[in-house]
Order: sequence, then structure tokens, then C-alpha cells
Amino acid sequence: MTKNTSGRGQRDLRVRVKSARGRKLSSTRWLERQLNDPYVRRAKAEGYRGRAAFKILELDDKYRFLVPGARVVDLGCAPGGWCQVAVKRVNALGEKPGKAVGRVLGVDLQEVDPITGAEIHVLDFMEDDADQKVKDWLGGPADVVMSDMAAASSGHKQTDHLRIVALCEAAAQLAFDVLTPGGTFVAKVLAGGAEAALQAELKRRFEKVANVKPGASRADSSEKFVVATGFRG
Repeated sequence: MTKNTSGRGQRDLRVRVKSARGRKLSSTRWLERQLNDPYVRRAKAEGYRGRAAFKILELDDKYRFLVPGARVVDLGCAPGGWCQVAVKRVNALGEKPGKAVGRVLGVDLQEVDPITGAEIHVLDFMEDDADQKVKDWLGGPADVVMSDMAAASSGHKQTDHLRIVALCEAAAQLAFDVLTPGGTFVAKVLAGGAEAALQAELKRRFEKVANVKPGASRADSSEKFVVATGFRG
């Protein structure tokens, strides 16, 4: 008996979404992509609040900044997937015997459902006294400041690029104020060229700066992540 190698007769396992009255074609395509995304399925299976959790997992597997005992600030933390990862890896719940217990602080402009092991606050991190509030809540400086924030899409690629670079620059400024020497800054940016000044500033203030596109980032996305380690203080 020979195998059918032509592919004919094999079932197409991809989920197809029929268009519905009142739903835009773009919405139908988004829904179909979500239903067929392996990271979306994994997030549901493993209890994460979104597929973005796998991006920070990949970055930490490579650069090892979410270590037991670390104090972490997650900017724009909704819906909370990055906080969930950080809680486990810094041992915020003390589940790893003999390991230091870390802290995870999430801040966002909107209310975020509670996350066991994380402390969540509603805060505009661009406020003048945001850095002091963060340090007060943490009980000292942070070891890691991370951000997966993105501005609402305008549909214009260059405008969106400028907006997210501005967000990343603001997040970096907060990181400069709250990080302890040796600390790490991780943030999402969109490839497009306008981030040159940000990259130069990070290279001045950190020992190493890397730009990475995790496997969990969609292939058609221009997003990348900057990972700056060894804050000079």
C-alpha cells in the first residue's frame, strides 16, 4: 500500500470563516487569522491572556532578564500576558523553594483584571511623578522595565511607526529614571527608520542593545523588540 503524497483527498484543517451580514471583510479576515493562529491556541491551552506572552517568553529565553528575585515593571500591561510570564519567572509567588522572590508591577491607562502574583495600577506613565510612584510601589528601583505597547492603528504605516517610536521613547525615559544599574529595558518598536535617535540613546546608556523579531511575531508584522541590557545608571 502506497502513501498518498499528492495531497489530494487530505482534509484541509484550516478554519474558514464565512462572511456575515454587518461584518467587514477585514474583520472576517482577522477572525480567520485568529482561529488559525497556533500561538492563539497555545495561549488558551496554557492559560495566558494573549499570544503576546510567547514573545516575552522567547526574549527571556534568549537574554535571561526575568530571573528569580527581579523587580519588574510592565508598562501598558493590558491584557496581562507579559505580567503572567513575569510572575512565574521572577518567582513572585515564592513557588520556587530556595529562590529569591521577585515583584511584578503592571501599569496601564485602563483597569486590568487582577493577576495573581502581580500588583496592577491604573497610571499614565507619562505623568510627571510617574517614576516616583513606580518606585514607591516597588519599594525601590526596578531591575526590568518592559513594554509591549502600540498606539492605535491609523492605517498609515509611517504615522503608526512615528507613534510607536514616541511611545517607546517615553517608556525609555521612565526606564532611565527607575532602573537600577545593570537593569534591562525591553520594548516593542516598528521597523521604519525613525527610531535611530532612540537606538543611539539606548546604546549610550546600556552596555548592549539588540533588536529582535521573536518567532511569535507574525511574519507580516513590521514589529521588532529592542532589548537593552546592562543599564549604566
